[in-house]
Amino acid sequence: MNVLVTGATGFVGRHLVAALLKQGCKVRAVARNVETARHMPWFDDVEFIAADIHKAGLDISALVDAIDVLAHLAWPGLPNYQGLFHFEHNLPADYAFIKAAVEAGVGQVLVTGTCFEYGMQDGCLSESMAVLPGNPYGLAKNTLRLFLQALQKQTPFTLQWARLFYLHGQGQNPNSLLAALDRAIDAADASFNMSAGEQLRDYLAIEDAAARLAGLIRQPAFDGVINCCSGRPVSVRALVEGHIRQRGGAIDLNLGHYPYSVHEPLAFWGDATLLNQLLGADHGL
Repeated sequence: MNVLVTGATGFVGRHLVAALLKQGCKVRAVARNVETARHMPWFDDVEFIAADIHKAGLDISALVDAIDVLAHLAWPGLPNYQGLFHFEHNLPADYAFIKAAVEAGVGQVLVTGTCFEYGMQDGCLSESMAVLPGNPYGLAKNTLRLFLQALQKQTPFTLQWARLFYLHGQGQNPNSLLAALDRAIDAADASFNMSAGEQLRDYLAIEDAAARLAGLIRQPAFDGVINCCSGRPVSVRALVEGHIRQRGGAIDLNLGHYPYSVHEPLAFWGDATLLNQLLGADHGL
């Protein structure tokens, strides 16, 4: 199976490329900066192409030549979830790119969506629920899905829409919770400022998420929306305390220093039933 991965040097992309290679796929990796790509452990094992997929005049037919699956992860501007550029720029540019790839003969497309498509709904979130995106990022992603589903009626192809929940691990945003915690532990800080930590979230190690996405790509009969998640609610405080134990660190938690976000529900996590049914209890790992 020949897979084209966009955003290949991003947080998710770099791990997906490794997972696809592990599962025996041939990978054509696309990202804008070849120097960043050279630092990836898989660089010599893929066909790397330095390109901006949103650039006018890009020869998309050549880019997807002999490709079976497009794994589209590229999405500039994160983690700014409130920026209007998500639907003013990224949405039309992404739709045009994927449409051109499909018209050039790509028959299977995986796109990473987001749990923010569900909006401010509390509790366990299943793929059958109505979506109520509450920020520009979630709105743009959900609208792209609707656009692509409309495109399927004109030009049939398989669309696998994987909604990502909270991922952590190597390459994560340096301003994310665990990355900040690691810096505090490394600096031997006496305390770490955080919220009260009662929020329930769905956390998944990036290696596990990448393996699930790679497994999904290798299930070409599946078409539809699927949660890429653990299916287990974990409190932010429990996550932090567990990470401190794993690191062997000794740091006090200054709970309640930050208020809860008004842009996220207090408790929400993904329903992993469909994912488990599709990939098996061991997720094919």
